[in-house]
Amino acid sequence: MKSRIVVIFVGILVLWSMLILRAGYLQFLPNDRLNSLQNRQFQTKVTLQARRGAIVDSNGRDMAMSTTAYSLYADPKILENRKLAAKKLSKVLNQSYESVYAKIKDGSRRFVWIQRMLEQDKADEIKSWEMRGLSFVEEWRRVYPNETLMAQTLGFLGSEGQGLEGLELGYNQVLAGNQKKVSVKRDARGRPLINDGLMFIENPEGNELRLTVDSDLQYRLESELANAVSTFEADHAVGVILDAKTSAVLALASAPTFDVNKAAKTQAEYRRNKIVTDAFEPGSTMKTFVIAAALRDSLVQPNTKFYCEKGSFKVGDRIIKEAETKEKFEDLTVAEILAVSSNVGTTKIAFKMGADRLRQGLLDFGFGQRLGVDLPGEARGMVQALPWRQHLLSNISFGHGISATPLQVANAFAAIANGGVLNTPYIVQSQRDAETGILTETTVKPIRRVLTTEQAAQMRAMLVGVTTKGGTGGNARVDGFMVAGKTGTAQKVNPNGRGYLKGAYISSFGGFIPANDPKFVIFIAVDSPKKSYYGATVAAPLFSRMASYAVRKEGIAPLPMAEESTVHPKLRKIAAEPKPAVKAPVKEVLTAAELDKVTAVTTGETVPNLMNLTTREVLRRINGQDIKVKFIGQGTVSEVSPNVGSALPENKEVTVILK
Repeated sequence: MKSRIVVIFVGILVLWSMLILRAGYLQFLPNDRLNSLQNRQFQTKVTLQARRGAIVDSNGRDMAMSTTAYSLYADPKILENRKLAAKKLSKVLNQSYESVYAKIKDGSRRFVWIQRMLEQDKADEIKSWEMRGLSFVEEWRRVYPNETLMAQTLGFLGSEGQGLEGLELGYNQVLAGNQKKVSVKRDARGRPLINDGLMFIENPEGNELRLTVDSDLQYRLESELANAVSTFEADHAVGVILDAKTSAVLALASAPTFDVNKAAKTQAEYRRNKIVTDAFEPGSTMKTFVIAAALRDSLVQPNTKFYCEKGSFKVGDRIIKEAETKEKFEDLTVAEILAVSSNVGTTKIAFKMGADRLRQGLLDFGFGQRLGVDLPGEARGMVQALPWRQHLLSNISFGHGISATPLQVANAFAAIANGGVLNTPYIVQSQRDAETGILTETTVKPIRRVLTTEQAAQMRAMLVGVTTKGGTGGNARVDGFMVAGKTGTAQKVNPNGRGYLKGAYISSFGGFIPANDPKFVIFIAVDSPKKSYYGATVAAPLFSRMASYAVRKEGIAPLPMAEESTVHPKLRKIAAEPKPAVKAPVKEVLTAAELDKVTAVTTGETVPNLMNLTTREVLRRINGQDIKVKFIGQGTVSEVSPNVGSALPENKEVTVILK
């Protein structure tokens, strides 16, 4: 009996020894199979969508951003008092008690969403209840802090976080980033473990986009367009501002606009980015590029004369007339034809070119094709295929029978402004990789040279003539600056049939400032204004206000200009009178050198023109000159003593009064 007990004891001791050794082996020695089994049982891989990258303007201000949001879910099986929970949740979430209780009343369910994308304060309040069975998942929510600012350009997201319009669509992959898989521990039942009521999530981030857009300039443009729609009772208005040298987009807008945070509740008509998606007949702004193409092909010079048939020219079985019946132009130079916007004169230039040359010239300026801007939905516009009848050739010469987007027109003006090179417009300045911090800058992409530098200078000078005395664009002037541009008034095509809508026009103005060293290209178009419809009275004043704001914001000081130095096309009222027996010679347009000379700073021993400048602009204006300035008051200069243009006193001191 005793020996049997000993045997049993030894057996048990051996067994325990083996168990201890096995346990030690499993605990301290690696085992790939067991490790894999452990990982499968107590860990899981969760795929996370990246936190969407921010969109900022050229100064780093947030235009679109992703903020933290909390999605509430429940485990009804472990939720002890479901009725009490439904009652408390309904108050915080602004939902009915019945709708909340319906989600959690089934005690056999293990997971149900209560509400997605809760704000921080509501999530904190629910967490403070410490109610077992209620938990959160941290997610991100897209927010547009400026609401309506640049809404059509930014675009918006769908319910699954995907870009649906604008930059959100065009750069969706860049902003969304790459998915990331993270390991999350789970309990024996396979449920992800939570910490303080929050499921563990470490979201990666998408790339950041920095735009070329200046939000201050953007806000001013949107305000001016909205005011134009209201003032003239127009259907809508569009505007775009480009960097004259690079074609970078500095602002683009369409009015009416919408709150991009509420895009799903907005009509599709307001969400469309009309600057790039909508093509229209541009009207007389197109005369600029017809003349530029003729100048390029050496068919005309600025002082080449055409007889303009006293305002009535028969083409086939139709009569081409000027915009106003009182306009009975006779001999006009090319510069004057552009300045007074003669339909007959432009028709004769087009006839001299022929359809082949004119069509190729317009194509070279970027019409009838996509420019490649980094925004979705860009339209081609239309330059009709050959052959053209004479009447169509005439119509196209003054902007009918052809369609273009606002961006195409603005970019063509930029080609003249920058010395003759057509560039690809762009709106994204750079992309920053969220993980590496690497910055990828956008470079200027020239498409082709369309004019020589001298031809571009001649065109700039002729466009200055449009805004000087006798031109159609006088309302586009900006005090202290030379402005180059062209008015446009086009009948609106009937979208539901052939022909044009009766009494409906698109009023436009395109140009750049300062003319001698262009910085800003601005194009404005107002659709179907009711109270007036000429581009000279509707769009040109808006251009003037935007141009004035842009140059002063940039800190470009106005320069004194001699009136006699500018181009003087014939006055309209004089042109309508009978032809005099002896005509005074018409001053030729300025050359590139003369255009620069017109706006050269006067540095002689006279009091400079400091009127309407701020203190900073005054100091910049006199920098490098032997002049002392005494400031009185605040604001902009309203009075200068001694008077502008008079001799400087011996002490070189000038007093300026600011108001």
